[in-house]
Amino acid sequence: MSDIPHSPSREEVTEHYRSYFAFAHLVLYAVLHVALTLSCVALAFIGHAPVAALLLWLGGTVLLLGAFALTGNNKQSL
Repeated sequence: MSDIPHSPSREEVTEHYRSYFAFAHLVLYAVLHVALTLSCVALAFIGHAPVAALLLWLGGTVLLLGAFALTGNNKQSL
């Protein structure tokens, strides 16, 4: 016996997959941005290159945002 009172329609399943992939993209962006930030902090403090770290962080953030904006809008087909 199922816990779901009715089986989900094709549209509901499709919407669920789309929201799941959108959330996965958001989590991937967050993890990549944290890694970028930590590596730039290490470069600034341990590598004694704060200006290079700042430029790398700004460029990387813009690049990640651009990539996220371009790839985050694709439709996942089932």
